[in-house]
Amino acid sequence: MTERRAVLSGSTFEERIGYARAVVHGDSVHVSGTTGFDYTTMTISEDVVEQAEQCLRNIGDALTEAGCTFADVVRVRYLLPDRDDFEPCWPVLRRCFGEVRPAATMMVCGLADPRMRIEIEVDARRPSR
Repeated sequence: MTERRAVLSGSTFEERIGYARAVVHGDSVHVSGTTGFDYTTMTISEDVVEQAEQCLRNIGDALTEAGCTFADVVRVRYLLPDRDDFEPCWPVLRRCFGEVRPAATMMVCGLADPRMRIEIEVDARRPSR
């Protein structure tokens, strides 16, 4: 039977909405859309670059708990309400994905909270054991 395990971050949104930060299913890891909230304080910066950095810290924590690193990411999706906010984030994103080169998509769309300026989701493959 294929392993299926939820990875929780402690975000109040996970409980209130009913989802997991990530789901491990066999060798696949699916990390939910992750925003720039610091889940220990439930605060969020107004700065989009700082939000992107926090998104990646949150994603990194989920990947670690799932047995992966950013090197295992095969797909990334960026969601932003304002397309002009994307380019300032590129240096931060390149630090995690520049060598990995996952398939990527950027979409302009509304997010659940007006304070959110970027949301990132990734899919990864766990290394063979």
